[in-house]
Amino acid sequence: MIALATDCLVFQMATGESVPFSADAISDELIGENDSTYDPELVGHAANAVFHYFKHELGYQTVTVGEFAAALEKVLDGLNPGACGTVERAKLVRESDLLALARDCANGGELAFFPRLREELKLHLAADCRVIRFTGLRQCVKQLSGARRWSEKCQKMQEQVVEYLRKCLSTLAKGKEVALVVE
Repeated sequence: MIALATDCLVFQMATGESVPFSADAISDELIGENDSTYDPELVGHAANAVFHYFKHELGYQTVTVGEFAAALEKVLDGLNPGACGTVERAKLVRESDLLALARDCANGGELAFFPRLREELKLHLAADCRVIRFTGLRQCVKQLSGARRWSEKCQKMQEQVVEYLRKCLSTLAKGKEVALVVE
């Protein structure tokens, strides 16, 4: 038997066939077929998030195409800005700029940044939103690392920030259905 790559999920097709896909491969497949009103980049990010959810949060090795599609549809419906008015969207989607948070904590570095990030997440959760979106991750990481160019140190810091947000969300969400987008 051939071992499955660690970054793959096996998708069970309706025909009974099983096909392994990585997160990038499934995103490419979806974007290639995408002729809907959704932005292709948004679909790619959403597909990666759903892939991560099944693979790492739930620990699945195999998922049916129907399960994946239903989860992806739920995420995209929550992210679709055209589905409701701007006032309703503001209630459903909360956004924060990670770079601005990092700059606010410049004197304290990481020691000040991570508690501030947790508080920002708490504020968004208290607003009873469905999607929490953090932008400016790359610039934030460079700010925290004191780097001008992207490096291995930056990559590790980026993973640390994303993992921290995931852990905080799972701790603070308390049964709420909230999507987290970090870009």
